[in-house]
Amino acid sequence: MSTYSQLARVGLFEARAPRYTSYPPATQFRSAVDGLRAADWIAAIPAGSRISLYLHVPFCRRLCWFCACRTQGTQSEGPLHAYVATLLTEIAALRARTAPGITLSRLHWGGGTPTLLPPALITRLARAVTAAFPLAPDAEFSVEIDPSEIDAPRMQALAEAGMNRASIGVQDFDPLIQEAIGRLQSFELTAEAVRLIRGHGIRSLNADVLYGLPHQTPARMSETVQKVLALSPDRVALYGYAHVPWMSKRQVMIPDEVLPGGEARLDLFETARALFAAEGLEEIGIDHFARPDDGLARAAAQGRLRRNFQGYTDDPSDVLLGLGASSISRFPQGYAQNAPATGAYTALVRAGQLPVTRGHGFTSEDLWRGRMIEMLMCGFAIDMAEIEARFGITAERQATLFAPLQARFGEAVRLDGDGLRITPFGRPLTRMIAQALDGYAVAAGSHSSAV
Repeated sequence: MSTYSQLARVGLFEARAPRYTSYPPATQFRSAVDGLRAADWIAAIPAGSRISLYLHVPFCRRLCWFCACRTQGTQSEGPLHAYVATLLTEIAALRARTAPGITLSRLHWGGGTPTLLPPALITRLARAVTAAFPLAPDAEFSVEIDPSEIDAPRMQALAEAGMNRASIGVQDFDPLIQEAIGRLQSFELTAEAVRLIRGHGIRSLNADVLYGLPHQTPARMSETVQKVLALSPDRVALYGYAHVPWMSKRQVMIPDEVLPGGEARLDLFETARALFAAEGLEEIGIDHFARPDDGLARAAAQGRLRRNFQGYTDDPSDVLLGLGASSISRFPQGYAQNAPATGAYTALVRAGQLPVTRGHGFTSEDLWRGRMIEMLMCGFAIDMAEIEARFGITAERQATLFAPLQARFGEAVRLDGDGLRITPFGRPLTRMIAQALDGYAVAAGSHSSAV
């Protein structure tokens, strides 16, 4: 029986599963977590802590049809100035509620298009963030950069603010595919953005590529990957396109009939995976690749890899503060998400409230199940000894929990005295295997394809 036939028997090509950038997934967030509860969690952050901070800029000049992020279009700077003013108020409110001496180990600006901000706003916003929460000496400050929305003045402002990692969205370089997803971005434009990034001393570069896009074939994927490699990125995120038009209305512009099916999606992934490996990039988790000297590769080799809302990270911080509309904070006590709509977010901040409208408080079971799932997503194995030492879940209880997985997934998993391990054959099933350990009911159709 072929590998694909075996994977099909388990249901991979029809399955939908969470990406597990959080546990529980955001589909389980509820209004029981509000600004008052989040304020208690913020106040509990110990003085002198190192934390992470994510800042969301929801504005774009163009709204790409494939995107499922919380974004909105603007052709003028007025909404940007108003939004940054609201962010400054939120930053001040957070600082007033936190203990002294807190520094940032990671700062990430995402979107939307953060580089839509003019240089003066970039500088003003960065100064406000670092005045409230200074960057630690070894901090990583990363920004998502749209190659069509960057120039020398904005790059200079970001470099002077301390940015030391840049992330560029590629998706695919084929013109037919770009037209089908509403994102025209030539290789030449992208290469010029990379030259600008490197020319301003930014030594670390990440590129995002999507598989499963309309009209993609292995040949077209191969050509795109080779062009990406010509840009010499330090790490690459190879994400599966999530076609969820019931959640992201703009995706109705992409007809279902031009999308590759499950087996074709896996072919596209494997095509890209082989090319990245041939170039010497190491495979990180289920969808990242990094050069051996990159921090992500070192973390994976040393068992320090973590997973959060930005994907894989080597950040050990227990707290991630989210700023801006729709952003999500993570605390040891749970998750707190700001109001998704910019108008509702702005109204709450201007009213002097923390703009949190939903979230999830952890139960003791959430913590051990979440750690098991993170282990699978990061290292394809669950260490029974760690789970027992940290959470008191005995090896016998764990073995009982794992037994149905072995029965269901067969040779995709191995159970021994040390724990549960996903075999190389079973790695395409990782999200499904993780889902089998999820303690919450997952509504049909609420997540993207499992491959």
